[in-house]
Amino acid sequence: MTQMDRRTFLAASVGGAVAGGTGFWPREEGWRSLASAPWSAQEIYCAVWRGGILTAGGLVGRPGGQLHIEDRTAFYSPADDRWTEEPKLPAPRHHPMIVATDEAAYALGGYGRSEAGDWTAMTEVWRLEDDAWVAAGTMPQRQCETVGAVVEGRIHLITGRAPVGAPNGNWSDQGDIDLHQVWSLADGRWETARPNPMARNSAAAAVLDGAIWVAGGRRVGGSGTGQLDRYDPAEDRWDTLRPIPRSFAANNQVGGGLAMAAAGGKLIAFGGEWFRSGGGGGVFAETWIYDPAADVWSEGPAMKTPRHGLGAAAIGDTVYAVSGGAVVSGGAASGTLEAFDLKP
Repeated sequence: MTQMDRRTFLAASVGGAVAGGTGFWPREEGWRSLASAPWSAQEIYCAVWRGGILTAGGLVGRPGGQLHIEDRTAFYSPADDRWTEEPKLPAPRHHPMIVATDEAAYALGGYGRSEAGDWTAMTEVWRLEDDAWVAAGTMPQRQCETVGAVVEGRIHLITGRAPVGAPNGNWSDQGDIDLHQVWSLADGRWETARPNPMARNSAAAAVLDGAIWVAGGRRVGGSGTGQLDRYDPAEDRWDTLRPIPRSFAANNQVGGGLAMAAAGGKLIAFGGEWFRSGGGGGVFAETWIYDPAADVWSEGPAMKTPRHGLGAAAIGDTVYAVSGGAVVSGGAASGTLEAFDLKP
């Protein structure tokens, strides 16, 4: 995204090879609507926690004023299709990375508001306890618009954006990074692992077959990328595989602001946005399903409500698309929740 694109965001906020053709899921068996989140938000992440979906923070544009940075936490129970509010974050954040283990949920970094601006990269780590988020440490390096994954008690933060110099408050202060930080929950130690093959931001990640898969994203001053990388934690090795296909409908590469989850032995990627030179752009409707055994992407059913800056989660063979922006940039944050049941 260029600096001009980000100005468009702010203005709006305050005012590969493909198998399967058009998909092998009939439209009536595609995405279905569920209970909407209790408030609208975009630029969020979420995690599976205690059998449901946890999300916190986010960004909402409000006419005639500043961007609203959210501090609320929401939990969705699929058993009864119901949302409840959990303890608020200690401070408002957008793009906070939300991850969870069997024992606890965590919020890492993200952007907050400071005297320097609404895009101040933060390093706090919080853990959710029964009645509050509590301090759990500090990230050694700033890393926002990143992707997060948990493998064997270790939280991985991969790619994203960080300040390129002393200034830290505006979107333009940040640059793309290939950084790969790893936090061991057992001893609290941070390590630096092999960097991702591409410096980028706003990608998506999922864990499948013991590996971390990072897909899509975009580059500051550039366009979206469909690049798919697989990380082997045991060997500290990256492999680059077949990229997410280009959207023929939008005539653009699916990439920045998308979401992804793993279910049924597959990766399911959906959503995202693209920008037009000089302003404008659009939101992707496509759902792409990746078969790791064949290294092939197939097109699944289109999303009912195309969005970007949304969260993704998978429980069993059901994939959930949580909240997000319904138009390019920041003009239409939503609380929309949809689900897709993966079928053979």
